[in-house]
Parts: sequence; C-alpha cells; structure tokens
Amino acid sequence: MIQELTAKDFQSDQDIKWCPGCGDYSILKQMQSVLPELNIPRENTVFISGIGCSSRFPYYMNTYGLHSIHGRAPAVAAGTKIANPDLHIWVITGDGDSLSIGGNHFIHAFRRNIDYNILLFNNEIYGLTKGQYSPTSKQGLKTKSSPYGSLDHPFNPVAVALGADATFVARSMDRDPQHLREMMKRSAQHKGTSLLEIYQNCPIFNDGIFEEFTDKKKRPRTSIYVEHDKPLTFGFDNELGLILDGIQPKVIDYVELGVSENELWIHDEHDITKAQILSQFFDEPGTTEFPRPFGVIYSTERPIYEEELLNQVNFAVSNNKQSLDELLAGSGTWVIE
Repeated sequence: MIQELTAKDFQSDQDIKWCPGCGDYSILKQMQSVLPELNIPRENTVFISGIGCSSRFPYYMNTYGLHSIHGRAPAVAAGTKIANPDLHIWVITGDGDSLSIGGNHFIHAFRRNIDYNILLFNNEIYGLTKGQYSPTSKQGLKTKSSPYGSLDHPFNPVAVALGADATFVARSMDRDPQHLREMMKRSAQHKGTSLLEIYQNCPIFNDGIFEEFTDKKKRPRTSIYVEHDKPLTFGFDNELGLILDGIQPKVIDYVELGVSENELWIHDEHDITKAQILSQFFDEPGTTEFPRPFGVIYSTERPIYEEELLNQVNFAVSNNKQSLDELLAGSGTWVIE
C-alpha cells in the first residue's frame, strides 16, 4: 500500500537560495503540490538537473536527485531510466542549459522518446552567471555580453521540440499556478519524453520579460489557452477566435460576425500540422495579431526507448547461447599479416 503523502513530505530541509521574487519559487511549490496526487512513492521519484539557477531544484525536493553537469541532464536521466525503468524522472533545466551547450542532448531526447519529463525554466537570460543573453533572449536585448543588443535570433523551444518529433509539448508560466499544476500532471501522465516549457521571471537580470502574458490586464489579448476538442478563442470578452483558411491561420471577431464557436478552429492536440502552426505564434505582442498559446500543444503516442531496448536485450540473450570467450573469439575477427 502506498503511503498517502502531502506537499510537505516533498519539502527538503535545505535553505532555498534563489533571489527574492524569482519565478522558481512558484514552480517548486506547484511541483511539491502535484507530486502527492500522482501516488508515486518518493523513493521512486528522481529529479535530475544540469547547471543554472533552475538546477538547484533537486536540493529542495525530498526525493532522490542529482545535480549533474552543464547541458547533460537528459543524458544522465536516460542512463538512470534505462538502468531502472520503474523510476519516475523529472529533468530540470533552463533555456541556456538545454538549448545552448545541451542542445544536442535536448533534441535527441525527443527522438528517442525515453519515458521522463523535461521542465524547461525559460527566463530568456543566463541568471546564474549574471545576465548574459541566452539562446531564447529577444533579438536586440542589451546585456553585459551584448551591450549594443544581441544579434542572435532566439530559439522557439516549442518549435524545436516539435521539429525533433517530440511526443508531448506544452507551455505554461510561473504566475499561473493552477494552469502550471495541470500541465505538470499532464506531463507526468504522458508515456514518453514530455516537454513543459515554463515562462519564468528573473527579477534581477530580465525582470518583466513575460509581462505581456502574465499581466491580467494584457493576458486576455496576448495569450490563448488551448484545450483539446475546444474552440480556440481569446480576447477581453472572449470575442476573438482563430480559424484556418487552408493552413493559413486568421484571427476574427466571431461574435461580431455572428460565427458559431463550432465553426472556429477546434484544438486537436494530436494533430502535428496544427501544432506546428500554433508553435509559430511566437512574435512579440504588439507586432502580431496572433496570441501566444499555453496548454498542451501536441500529444501523441510512440514506443518508448527503454522498453524497446529491454526487449532487444532479452531477445539477444535468449537467442545467443555462446559464452563470452566464444563471442570474443568469434568469426568477426581477422589477422593483419
């Protein structure tokens, strides 16, 4: 019988060393609130992080955890999961950690589809090393390493994951705790590699970067919450809707036009083509009519890597009766005269 746990059971005795006002506090609290609802024993729960402010996360969880090396958390998590498939693993990473030095591990995690969950804390800055621009920083951002403005075009993490054939991609934000908890639960329930991108405020080096999406007075026009089988609507009075003209998205005032909600774009989280269209809603508010999507953007099923690997190993063992010495001295050798 699994012991009934509470959020307090997942709080460690370590002093939390994040800056006051950091969005990481909210993410930590939501995670500690969600885990008891998953009914997974603490001894089967593991948090594996890379390097960065977000990567202190394992210290603050009363579970098993590993603070690994820069950008390599997905690889460490892969080995952990393959060695013990029963573990429930969360990969904690930031935009710099996962999309710069860790970019290769990030994309191959989705290709392999190992059953673990990636939480990408995206504050569009390098916070731990004091405010250099990151792979997701806005073009033109002035920092200590780009005093005249960054020239780099930013990565779109959702589009990157979809391009790498991810089986689950979602987005939420630190200042919407109820939605964040729901996305964490959906991520945990997915069998395969899940990505949950979380917009996370850095009050020291990039304060207010997501204000257009988090401010309650602006959010209705700049954000859209997508839900499976529901029409895509938004606006201050929920009067705006999305339609597709072929594969071309358009925003209409469906209330003024007298268009039924059933005639709007109905979100299908299993449709990769429509997910890719949604992922391109990435321009800055004020420069585009399209809102930024939040929620489960794409979800599908595909065989998971560790199960396929175990099946392969078992097949090889059962069909090969040779000893190790016989294998080493087998026909696959030659002599150089």
